[in-house]
Amino acid sequence: MRFIIYGAGAVGGAIGGRMFEHGHDVILIARGAHYEAMRAGGLRLVDAEHDVTLSIPAVRGPAEIDWRPDDIVILGMKTQHTEAALRELAAVAPPTIALACAQNGVENERLALRHVADVYAICVMLPASHLEPGVVEVSSIPTTGLLDLGRYPDGLDDRAQEIASALATSTFESIPRRDVMRWKYCKLLMNLANAAQALCGNEDPDVGELGRRARSEAAAVLRAAKIDVASREEDQERRGDRLQPTPIAGAHRGGGSSWQSLQRGTGTIETDYLNGEIVLLGRLHGVPTPVNTGVQRVARELAARGAPPASMSVDDLMAGVTAASSDVPG
Repeated sequence: MRFIIYGAGAVGGAIGGRMFEHGHDVILIARGAHYEAMRAGGLRLVDAEHDVTLSIPAVRGPAEIDWRPDDIVILGMKTQHTEAALRELAAVAPPTIALACAQNGVENERLALRHVADVYAICVMLPASHLEPGVVEVSSIPTTGLLDLGRYPDGLDDRAQEIASALATSTFESIPRRDVMRWKYCKLLMNLANAAQALCGNEDPDVGELGRRARSEAAAVLRAAKIDVASREEDQERRGDRLQPTPIAGAHRGGGSSWQSLQRGTGTIETDYLNGEIVLLGRLHGVPTPVNTGVQRVARELAARGAPPASMSVDDLMAGVTAASSDVPG
């Protein structure tokens, strides 16, 4: 098996780096300065105990790969970039490849299934950061992350078992699950606070309250949509104490994926596919979602303006949420 990591940022870089360290055949796809840094000097993978530079083959796009029919592609980019990435992939890769979505949200798998028959969903619990070209920091040791997976929309097969086994030999825990989307919807609920934490920081307790309000709306939406979701108790049992965040000397992990998007000044944020997923389902099923609608709009606007993390107060965010959601029924 050969693993193509398409989007080798925080999550993709951590997965590709750990797999390469443990003897798997890996190619990284990256863009811009990150690609240039890895092409010139390899991927620097840092945790609290090790700082290693890995000479992993890196390319700028799918067209630079000599494809094999049994390649496994692990998608690691943000959802707003998935559709364009899949078009590039479909133009050159054989339809027999497998696609595994190691991404937040629940939209990537639907997009992937338009191009490839064998699509797998990965529920990602992996604290990692990518803020400097050529460098990925992983926060948990000795277990780097939890990467449970299954076929999309459901089921298991030999390929899923093989991917899980490869991940399990590379410092990850990976449980093959027939019902993996239940777990991805559970992760979606957790991610609904990402934008508020990125915009306001984690210190203000009102950020947590805003997240609870967003999740309460989402729970009503998912019930109306008759979508099964792994419970909080199931999630807590799965996590246990398996992830052990350990400080890295000289590094500060300020936040998750949305925080890192603002910190890098990318101009985009994945909120449209987190809070925006709840907004979409709410509109389809007649459930009001004013908090998620407001957070989605404010986050999108601030990201487009290049606002840094923690650039507004919770009161200002709530005012923006109220204004942006004033046209939402109910």
